[in-house]
Amino acid sequence: MWGEADGEVRLHPDEAVVSALHAVFARFNEFGSARRVWLWLRSENLSFPLQLNRNEQIRWVAPTYNAIYNVLTNPVYAGAYCYGKTRTERYVDKHGTLKTRLRRLPQSQWAVLIREHHEGYIDWATYEANQMRLAANTKPRPHETGGAVREGAALLQGLATCGHCGRSLKTHYRGTNQTPGYHCSNKGIENGRGVYCLNIGGLQIDTAVALAFLHAVEPAGLEAAVQAAERLEADHDAALAQWRLTVERTHYEALRAERRYRAVDPENRLVARGLETQWETQLRELEQAQAELSRREQLRPRTLNPEQRKSLLVLGKDLKQLWDAPNLTVRDRKQLLRTLLEEVSITVQREHYQAHLKLRWRGGKLTECDIALPRSRPATIRTDEDTIALVRRLAEHHPDAIIAGILNAQGRVTARGLRFNQSLVGNLRRHWHIPCFELPAVLPDGELLSIRQAARALGTAPSTLHRWVNDGFIAAEQTTPGAPWRIRITDSLRRRFVEHSPEGYVVMQEATKLLGVSRQTVLQRVKRGELDAVLVCHGRRKGLRIKAVNDQPDLFEHSS
Repeated sequence: MWGEADGEVRLHPDEAVVSALHAVFARFNEFGSARRVWLWLRSENLSFPLQLNRNEQIRWVAPTYNAIYNVLTNPVYAGAYCYGKTRTERYVDKHGTLKTRLRRLPQSQWAVLIREHHEGYIDWATYEANQMRLAANTKPRPHETGGAVREGAALLQGLATCGHCGRSLKTHYRGTNQTPGYHCSNKGIENGRGVYCLNIGGLQIDTAVALAFLHAVEPAGLEAAVQAAERLEADHDAALAQWRLTVERTHYEALRAERRYRAVDPENRLVARGLETQWETQLRELEQAQAELSRREQLRPRTLNPEQRKSLLVLGKDLKQLWDAPNLTVRDRKQLLRTLLEEVSITVQREHYQAHLKLRWRGGKLTECDIALPRSRPATIRTDEDTIALVRRLAEHHPDAIIAGILNAQGRVTARGLRFNQSLVGNLRRHWHIPCFELPAVLPDGELLSIRQAARALGTAPSTLHRWVNDGFIAAEQTTPGAPWRIRITDSLRRRFVEHSPEGYVVMQEATKLLGVSRQTVLQRVKRGELDAVLVCHGRRKGLRIKAVNDQPDLFEHSS
């Protein structure tokens, strides 16, 4: 803005400055995002005017996001005069220090606001609409919809709400194909587990909303096709106009530098050399601007001929084909949806395998529709394969009651999460055709017996056999960890159980003294077969006897 008299506000006399500001508002009307306007200026390699104060000359610099945002939010560009948008406050911090801060006030608290005070680049209604669009692009507060359009494939990002609790739905992506979905973060507790209030895939939802949108805009299909044909040309023309003004501005700067150089006294060589350098710099900038303008004019898209325009109008009758076009990005589809839709409420009815959608259009109209959800086949309830294989092995040696105890000891449960018992093991065997355990009539030599059966066969107590198995005196086997020990009754094992201690066999205490080792070492040597041992089963001194032969040389014994 510019003015000479006090209180006078007019558009800047520099056409390049006015055109640059008009381009900002035009691009924002198209993109709806300050960041996208800034990126467009950067992609077109356009400069932006900068003037820090009224007395300073305008400089053309690379555009920044803050500069674009300040232009879009400043009401002076909408023809309004305002005063008192901020307020200085004094406060005491936690350390007791008096400080000041600047607080921005809402529009209702501005000291002075005069609409239509001067000519603006946009009218006041457009300015207020722009502020609403900028506010909608910020991160929404809890339980509020909105937010800037992102790059994800979920079309209803920022628009979808939960039909159960009203919260804004969050988006997620699953699988290698990054399939979109929506979920509500209002977690509840069911059966001791946290669950989402709503969790649904996004493919069916997005498809239904897109079809409803295309049905709503179908009457304007032909007009949209014509606008699509002309948008590329309009965008290019806007950038081309800016570059023509840039060439005109640099040409003027070069002429002014030349006049200043020719007006200087040739004898003043110091000033002449400086002005000559400025002239050469302006000439290089002019050459670069002309080369860029020439390049962009060559890249200008061709104007559609009547046949191409006719084919495009025919294509405009089928908006579905236009919507699915590969050159239409997901961001463009989201932006199109937001032009008409304000909110999409989703209610999932799992028991009926359907979702109920409520589409709230701009203007207050509501549209409701139901979509069918895929009926996923529930997982087959069956016992895991490891448990079945284990029952198959145990059934060869144990009855159902013992098998149930082994399975429970290992922490295994049925397919429905229950503990095993004799009946459930029997049902599992019969379902998988596993033969039942049968006790043989005659115990063959070398047969595997349980601890209780082996104790009766060897004439000792079961507790004693358990202790000797743990001590390593006799070997035992287990079908699986946690299963009962089974002892193979052989002739060599029977010979270890005697009524009287043989000659040369001593008790454990004397064996440790003779061998000079600990009790555990003696047991380990017995288990490895390095020492012979027998078990006296009768008498007052029944117990383990070790044949202790000290084959280690005595360090203090000297030969004669």
